[in-house]
Amino acid sequence: MPPDFVLTIKKPTLLKRRRFGVNLDLWLKITVPLFLLVSLAISIKIGSLNGYLQLFNRTSYASFLGALGATYTLAFLGLQVVRTVLWWRYKPYPSPSGPLPRVTVIIPAYNEGAMVEKALYSVAASDYPVDRLEIICIDDGSKDDTWDYIQRAKRRYPHLIQAIRFPINRGKREALYAGFLQSQGEYFVTVDSDSVIEPDTLKQIIAPLLQDPKIGAVAGNVKVYNRSRNLVTRMLWVRFVLSFDFLRASQSMYGFVFCTPGALSAYRREAVFPILEEWRQQTFLGVRCTIGEDRAFTNLVLRQGYYTVYQRSAVVYTTVPETYQGLSRMFLRWDRSNFRESFIQLSYMFTRYRKKYRLLPILDFFVRELEFPFTCIFLPLLLSTVLCCPIVLVKFITGLGIVSFVLTFYYLRQERDADFVYGILYSYYAFFFLRWIKPYAFLTLRDGRWLTR
Repeated sequence: MPPDFVLTIKKPTLLKRRRFGVNLDLWLKITVPLFLLVSLAISIKIGSLNGYLQLFNRTSYASFLGALGATYTLAFLGLQVVRTVLWWRYKPYPSPSGPLPRVTVIIPAYNEGAMVEKALYSVAASDYPVDRLEIICIDDGSKDDTWDYIQRAKRRYPHLIQAIRFPINRGKREALYAGFLQSQGEYFVTVDSDSVIEPDTLKQIIAPLLQDPKIGAVAGNVKVYNRSRNLVTRMLWVRFVLSFDFLRASQSMYGFVFCTPGALSAYRREAVFPILEEWRQQTFLGVRCTIGEDRAFTNLVLRQGYYTVYQRSAVVYTTVPETYQGLSRMFLRWDRSNFRESFIQLSYMFTRYRKKYRLLPILDFFVRELEFPFTCIFLPLLLSTVLCCPIVLVKFITGLGIVSFVLTFYYLRQERDADFVYGILYSYYAFFFLRWIKPYAFLTLRDGRWLTR
């Protein structure tokens, strides 16, 4: 195992505090909880929280907008309770025993530089049997030194790594497509070129596929590789746990993880090839689809009647944006593809696309997707109310802090560290600085630029 690879695995965990100021970290972990306690005390004193109790009062339903908001809030809270119960009951599939199948790992890369070599080394150093493993790395017409790093990794593992180079950039779908066509494995694992996996991840990610033939795809546990770089990456570390682990674990209980991520996913060969051409040629609103390939693939797997699940024990560390601009572009790309794929999801959700577990995906879908139109309705009302009565802003900020604090329970249950304060900070950060992204994504659906390359 190359010595620099050892550092790659340890960096997200053992070295997590090296780059982030220890003093700032300590200061935030003291002041954020104090801020919440003070806000809660003030809110109780001035009666700011009484409005939340009105959800169970008939007067809240006297007007149309009041009834609309209160009904949706209750539906959201009810679903959150259901999700919590499912998340609590979730358990990863046990490690496979006996002979392991042949697996192909596909890694598309574009302008990734040295990081692609670390990604390749992490896969090559897995504890998966070498004679059962195949790695295909595709350089999608990179303009930097990505190909040099791929070649260096190939020279180190000549019998394990296959390298494909496109003369010009064709897009991630084309790179993955080339990898699928070249593969010999019974199962496929896709890994992003800016990500590294843990040694036992390959065994863990295929475990569900080996135990249940009705499972067509598996989502891995995505964590932040550059966690300690700055405040943004710290917040994203917590956000990934709250959004991805919690949501995917609960969805896994009824076999409908709606997005198996590009950073780490596994697929059954029989679930891939019937939809491969359709996925490759996908268009929406008359434009060729070039982003959101992971959710698009998941949609097509689900439509065939397969189940999709989450495997918490299959861990990957992926590089996330470190600036506001980079973060905004990433979420903009995600939201555009989510709008598109949510619309496509509606085309089969009410059909008998599979024999059971069809109700919860529908409920989850509508509560999740109705958030956007309700935000468009009630956010302007909130802003106008704040202009007329500024004390409402105090109530809102307190409520947002309390809700985010309650949600950190999920983080504490999984990670058991004090970084939960960054989840609270992210709630405010997202509301005040990222709220514009979803409406803009909706208005620019036909824009398929990758943005972060």
